[in-house]
Amino acid sequence: MYEELKEKALLLPLLPGVYIMRDAGGEIIYIGKAKALKNRVSQYFSNLASHTPKTLKMVSQVHDFETIITGSEFEALLLECALIKKHKPKYNILLKDDKGYPFLRLSKEEYPRFSIVSKPAEDGARYFGPYGGRSGAKKALDTALLTFKLPTCSLKFPRDIGKSRPCLNAHIGRCCAVCSGKVSKGEYNRLIGQVCRLLEGKYQGLAEELRQEMEQAAEEMQFERAAALRDRMRAVERLGRDQLIISGALSDLDVIACQVLGSRGCVVMLNYISGNLLDKKKEFFDGVTPEDMGDLLEGFIKQYYTMTQRSPRVVLVNQELEDQEMLSQWLGILRKGKVYVQVPQRGEKRKQMELAMENARQELELLDKREQKTSRSLEQLAEILGLPAPPQRIEGYDISNLAGTGTVAAMTVMEKGRFHKSAYRRFRIKEALGGDDYGSLAETMDRRLKRAEEGDKGFLPLPDLLLIDGGQGQVNAVHQVLREHGQNIPVFGMVKDDHHRTRALVDGDGNEFGIRTKPAVFSLVGNLQEETHRFAIEYQKNLRGRSMKESTLSRIPGLGEQRIRALRKKFGTLAAIRQCSEEELAQVLPRNVAKQVREYFDAQGAKEEKP
Repeated sequence: MYEELKEKALLLPLLPGVYIMRDAGGEIIYIGKAKALKNRVSQYFSNLASHTPKTLKMVSQVHDFETIITGSEFEALLLECALIKKHKPKYNILLKDDKGYPFLRLSKEEYPRFSIVSKPAEDGARYFGPYGGRSGAKKALDTALLTFKLPTCSLKFPRDIGKSRPCLNAHIGRCCAVCSGKVSKGEYNRLIGQVCRLLEGKYQGLAEELRQEMEQAAEEMQFERAAALRDRMRAVERLGRDQLIISGALSDLDVIACQVLGSRGCVVMLNYISGNLLDKKKEFFDGVTPEDMGDLLEGFIKQYYTMTQRSPRVVLVNQELEDQEMLSQWLGILRKGKVYVQVPQRGEKRKQMELAMENARQELELLDKREQKTSRSLEQLAEILGLPAPPQRIEGYDISNLAGTGTVAAMTVMEKGRFHKSAYRRFRIKEALGGDDYGSLAETMDRRLKRAEEGDKGFLPLPDLLLIDGGQGQVNAVHQVLREHGQNIPVFGMVKDDHHRTRALVDGDGNEFGIRTKPAVFSLVGNLQEETHRFAIEYQKNLRGRSMKESTLSRIPGLGEQRIRALRKKFGTLAAIRQCSEEELAQVLPRNVAKQVREYFDAQGAKEEKP
């Protein structure tokens, strides 16, 4: 096979382009770019001994390849980034999906409001980020809104000003109560501007501005206002002290470092804005060697900036990259200005790089220690249950319903003791009667196994262990389905104590296996039980809420299923749709329907105001 592929590669032109590697099933497993396709692609099938283990494993699975010739190597880079984002080949350096790096969005309205979104759009709004995760974005937003006492409710301004009493947050001093009408539009927008400066990391200038406002208020004997400004200034100063300040020459930059420990690599990015270290992002990669560090850095840069579509003026890396000049050119297009990708050798930049490298080393060591602990937990679990080997993939199942209606099932996945959330699956129970846990579990397992038998990769591989929220009856219901499908996967029920924590595991014969004396196992199984229950409850609530929202929208003349879906895709929640102006609704709906929707919600609001 290698000789055939090599002969095919040698027929390629000495032109720039993109090559696409496919396995025996036709699936794309790797995408790369080349300055000269013939030279680059033929290298994969020549002198195999010189390849890194990762490359050798990829090449061993290549059954065929195809190429796309481009006008230049730079065009090849752009195409490569786009194709990797689209196909996500398993041997390319893959980061989190777009939801992994959220942004804060400031709407373009008379009274702008903040929200957390997965990616920026060309909609005239202002975006801050990206952040390392949704929790980081939420923390930044909550801190900013609390510091400046801005509303966190879903009221729409100016429409809802004066229509209701201020909420509890206003009474306890956590909100300036825009809804009361006591805060002018100019004052509100001035506060929004200060929040923007806080999110941009401009702590020192903002603190000085607040100090001047405080002194002016004190001179005018507005002592309550002066005290509020003092508290705000101190909060900003505290935030500034918590950040690592660097010199103005390095005010806006990303520092990206890669380190390898054993067969795992870690890339850490430190984001500096206005001289402040505002965020840290990290990605782990398995099956790599120190020789792969350049590929890891390049892969991270290509995918990260393809997702975020923005770049600082300086990007620092800890080793020279093969495509460093082209990456600078590409990032310059995103920034609409010159971008420098550099390897710092001395001075302040080198200190920042050493900090990033130390962060990457610490992340690898911490993960290694966690995995050693988890490995011991899995060994103990296998010993307790009499399994032939520690379970590498565990699936948890739970059933949820509301008074016997809207029954759903949740499937969670642990791989090597860590939750693998992209492998989670949810099921709407279609055949089993409401309240029939046994029937619901049997239907869920039957559908799960059928999908695996059909080759659906979302349900592969099969697990080494099944843990069911329930007792002997639930275990036997699942056992029956497994036998019908010719499977012999160990199944145990998770029996809870009075505090709803898993106290033991039970098999189909009613034998209980205590886990309380093994704290690591107790924690592992308890966490799986809680996560599965959370996932099931969350899905059940979402379906119930969605049904209520759709029933509300379906009562509005002119809204059918297709238009309701379009509204949900554009605005998300019913509360957001309810707050939209006629102009905003007309972006999705015909003008006459947008008017009907707005009139419907206005009429509803008028009814609610009547005593």
